[in-house]
Amino acid sequence: MTKENIAVIYGGKSAEHEISLLTAKSIINAINKDKYNVYPIFISHKGMWARGNKIDYKINSEKELVFTNFTQNISSLLFIDEKKIDVVFPVIHGTNGEDGTLQGFLEIVDIAYVGNNVLSSATGMDKAFMKKLFASAGLPQLPYVDFILPEWKNNKELILKNLEDNLNYPMFVKPANLGSSVGISKCDNTTELIAGIEEAFNFDRKIVVEQGVTGAKEIEVAIIGNDVIKSTDPGEILNISASSEFYDYETKYTDGQSRMEIPANINKELYPKFREMAERSFRAIDGCGLVRADFFLTADGEIFINEVNTMPGFTPFSMFPSLWANMGLTYEKLIEELINLAKDKYNSKINIRTEC
Repeated sequence: MTKENIAVIYGGKSAEHEISLLTAKSIINAINKDKYNVYPIFISHKGMWARGNKIDYKINSEKELVFTNFTQNISSLLFIDEKKIDVVFPVIHGTNGEDGTLQGFLEIVDIAYVGNNVLSSATGMDKAFMKKLFASAGLPQLPYVDFILPEWKNNKELILKNLEDNLNYPMFVKPANLGSSVGISKCDNTTELIAGIEEAFNFDRKIVVEQGVTGAKEIEVAIIGNDVIKSTDPGEILNISASSEFYDYETKYTDGQSRMEIPANINKELYPKFREMAERSFRAIDGCGLVRADFFLTADGEIFINEVNTMPGFTPFSMFPSLWANMGLTYEKLIEELINLAKDKYNSKINIRTEC
């Protein structure tokens, strides 16, 4: 059997660079090397590209995934023995990887890739546009306000008044185009709100301020597919950190003070509703490949969609693969399913006319 060549692209110019290294390590270790030749492609913090040798062993350290043989001829990294890589598995979280820019490059060089296309990646990354699409799809959301840096600089008092007139505390301030809870602040008063806004603008020129909901459960559902999609039963994030009031970056990745309940310990009659809403959110952004949809479940049973993640955490212990493991799909088989979906998506474009 001829093996397919798979390139895993990771790292990148993003605040989520280190998380990407963990994801890449997990995927490379788990991928079926009897079926695939695996080539790592590393992007540095400064945006330089390098490719390592074929990997057919288990990686024990993230340092083995960092290379220094950088090249300006980026497209050459996507060819093996003058033949294009069969499928790229991009696992760059956040800016320049999850926002449609990398997907656009792969479209131009005409290579199949795992995950969402340019538009679904961009709209899934930008929380402000995402929320507008959710509204069009009739998905219930908590109240929010979005604005950009020039507006804040020129109209601080007006924006603060608008926020406090229309949203209740606590408020959550978020960079519009980051994930992994980077740059997010929970604000209980005006002083904290101003500080949270200033902090968020360190990471993005657009931010979203959302009304919080006290005591809500954080529920997540995983979706895979292209034209035909499949979803999982919901899982719950349990934040048990004494140092954090919400599921922030440190709780997720560093202090070990969060855990998952899979399936979620909620009324099972709500499972179909969560799955239906997750699938609707996938359609709202014209998703393909994979998405994780995140929700709030209030104490009185109301469900609000929070956001979707078009390249969710993907270590074997992350929520997305764990939700699928609960449905009987192993980590290795999930990787293979996503590779096959990438090929199907690529092949479906062959009959699209490119000439008048």
